Amino acid sequence: MTHPDLHSYQKQLLQQRDDLRARLNQLRGGEPSRALASAAHFSGHEDPQAQANTERDLELALDEHETAELRRIDAALQRAALGTYGRCIACGTTIPEARLRATPDAERCIDCQSALEDA
Repeated sequence: MTHPDLHSYQKQLLQQRDDLRARLNQLRGGEPSRALASAAHFSGHEDPQAQANTERDLELALDEHETAELRRIDAALQRAALGTYGRCIACGTTIPEARLRATPDAERCIDCQSALEDA
């Protein structure tokens, strides 16, 4: 991958990482752990228990999803630092630029990603 393209993807990934961290901090109410934030948020008795459980489960699922996305972004930035960004981690082929523009943290080509999802 050419240097200007790599810089553009790195910039996009860094912005996504900053946005995700901000959302996670907002979801957690600052910097506490997921468990502490959930306990504090659901310690009131205003809501019926079933509603509180549903909301807690939703918040935890969102947190888990965003944390996984953050790990994918960090992995993509690490591949950029190692010089392997833009190459499929499964087969080694070049990931098309259209895919990287749509999903800059993509680690597999479409064929390998499809095979993984079908498995």
